[in-house]
This record gives sequence, C-alpha cells and structure tokens, in this order.
Amino acid sequence: MRKLLSVAAASLAATLALTACSSTGGDAAETPSPTVDDATTAAGGELQEVIVGASPVPHAKILEFVRDNLAADAGISIEIREFDDYVLPNQALNDGELDANYFQHVPYFEAEVAEKGYEFEHGEGVHIEPLRLFSSKVSDPAEIEDGATVAITNDVSNQARGLLLLQEAGLLENIDLESSVLELTEEQNPKGLQFEETQPEVVVQLIDDPAVDVAVINANFVLTAGLNPEDAIFSESVEGNPYANIVAWRADNDNEGVQVLDELLHSDEVAEFIETTWPSGDVVAG
Repeated sequence: MRKLLSVAAASLAATLALTACSSTGGDAAETPSPTVDDATTAAGGELQEVIVGASPVPHAKILEFVRDNLAADAGISIEIREFDDYVLPNQALNDGELDANYFQHVPYFEAEVAEKGYEFEHGEGVHIEPLRLFSSKVSDPAEIEDGATVAITNDVSNQARGLLLLQEAGLLENIDLESSVLELTEEQNPKGLQFEETQPEVVVQLIDDPAVDVAVINANFVLTAGLNPEDAIFSESVEGNPYANIVAWRADNDNEGVQVLDELLHSDEVAEFIETTWPSGDVVAG
C-alpha cells in the first residue's frame, strides 16, 4: 500500500488523539467530539467515520470490501449509502449529507461541476466499467440497418461517450467528447440513426422494446440488471479510456478519513478484489 496512506492514517490518528485530549474535562455541548464508530483500531484509537454515496454495483461492492477488510487498520469506518441514479449523489455531497461519493467518471464530474457550480475535488481513477451495446434484434453492429433506433442516455458526458462507442462500432463518424445526438450532421451519422434519449437507469429497460434496435448501456446498470456482458454485441475499449471512476469530495472537506479512503481504493488489495470479482473484465482496476 502506498506510503501516502501510512502518512494519512498517522495524521488521522494524531488528530483524533488531540481531539480526545482537548475534550477531557470540558463541556461536551461546547466542544463536541467528532462522529466516530464504536469500533477501534488495533492501536486502540477511535475510527473516523466516512459517509460515502455510491452506485450499488460495482461501487458499493468495492466499498464493502474496503470496509470489511482494510478500513479499521487504516483508522476509518465506512458508512455506505446507495443511490440508483446519477443525480442525487452529487446533490447529497453538495448538501453535506455525504463526506464523499464514488459513482462517477471524470467527464461526468467535470460536466456536473461546470453546470451546477459544485465546489468539488476528486482523486485519481479507481476503476473503469466498459460501456456496452445490447440488442434483442441483431448480434453484430454490422447488422444494424439505416434508420435504426438507438436508446441512449440523456446526460451530456455519458451521451458523448455512447456516441464514441457507436463510432468505435462503425456506426458513426467524426465524434468527439463534445458531441450530442441533437447536433449530429449527416456526415457524422451516415446511416441516419434515430435516437431515443432517456435517463441511464431507464435505457437498460428498453433493450427488448420493439421500437428500439440497439441500446447503449452503462456498465453499472448492466451489472445491476443482471445482464450477461458476454451478450453485448459490442464493448468499449479499456486501453486509453478517459472514463475512470473516481472518489469526489467537497473542496472544504475537513474529514481526513476521505483521503485515507481514496488511498485504500487505490491499494493492491482492492485491485486484486476487482480482478477476482469481475474476471471477465466487467470492471477493470485503474
């Protein structure tokens, strides 16, 4: 595990020790102690609680591994709050209901900050979930006919990502990170594909819709819905992928446990857990 983790854990332990000393003999109402878990570290110190918002799969599953195997030795306890959409976790973080969240990739984070003015920061990428194309009508992108209907998310960053995937599959041309379905030219969309935009959690429900020929599914919804990734007709490349998922926190965060958590998520133990739990590459560390 990284040296930075040891430094952060030591700093956290020192902070808690000083807090405990300063509150001895004082008025608890005037000098409230930090929120802590009942558990203690091997050294006998209190654990710093970190409340984290996460998508159920894979994010919450990864956090559960950290909570159950690594957190206490690093001086923290973890409370996981699950969210089924992509909007509420950032709102909850901004409102102070969470210390951090772990559900989004960097382009989505940047779009949210730009649009809503959130004062957030984030760590390095923890893992990548390849985006996939699913269809109940065809088994290969080459079989998709002109004018076919594509179900795709309506959020800006993931929509551009979906269009890039369709380009990788040979269905669109000259797509970039700023592309949207409303601005596609005939040159970019030579097959004249039609798009049905909706929330990402709804797109997964449209795979079998008779009006939909192919659906662009975010990987965590592939896992949550119990779909077999091997049934996808096309999958996003992982190499050079800019959509790594990250831990985010408020810029004014004063909970040192957040940095410890971020370090734990980049540990060799977590990388091994990801590889073992999703050996088919549904989730890729890094």
